[in-house]
Formats: sequence, C-alpha cells, structure tokens
Amino acid sequence: MEESVVYQEILREGLAKGKAEGLAKGKVEATNQIALNMLRSNMSPDLVAQLTGLTLKQIQKLQKISTKKPRTKKPQ
Repeated sequence: MEESVVYQEILREGLAKGKAEGLAKGKVEATNQIALNMLRSNMSPDLVAQLTGLTLKQIQKLQKISTKKPRTKKPQ
C-alpha cells in the first residue's frame, strides 16, 4: 500500500515538472516567433530586443532564419 502512495506522489511530481517545462518552452517559442515576425516587418534588431527581452545575439540568430526562404509544401 505504501509503495502505491509513493508511486502516486512521484507520478504527480513528474507530471507537474513536465507541464512546467512545456509551458516554459512554449513561451520561448512564442517570443521567438514574435521577434521573427518583427524582423520580417523590418523592425530594427535593437527595437526587437527591447520589446521582446531577447538579447541582440538571439536576435541575430533569428535574423539568419528570417532571410532564409520558407519551405514550400509539395503538392499531394
């Protein structure tokens, strides 16, 4: 019986940790997408950094992405 209680507690902790990590990853991805959209709208990197809280180094990485052509889907 005690093993079941311990197992349930470990399971709850694992689920909570996974949820927190997922939310954090989602926030990072959303911020990067917003910054990428700003760069594609010709906003200056300094302004994008100021508004998003990203570093200029992070902005420079996103600029490299924004200059690449988007992939097109093959017709089905």
